[in-house]
Amino acid sequence: MRTIKKRQLAKEVQSLAKLMSEELRWELAKELGVDHIVATEGWGGVPSRECGNLVRKAIELAERSLVQR
Repeated sequence: MRTIKKRQLAKEVQSLAKLMSEELRWELAKELGVDHIVATEGWGGVPSRECGNLVRKAIELAERSLVQR
């Protein structure tokens, strides 16, 4: 069951990643300190907890962007 949840999470992160620019993804990865993992293993190598943090950060940025408009 854990494997299924991990796969679902990975698919959700990949879907979100498609919406974000490559530059923004790398910026967030650097900010969270997982850019070395992405560079060596790709986005699939990033632990699920860090993916969640990355998504949370992306949502914060999107919300700030909407508030500024």
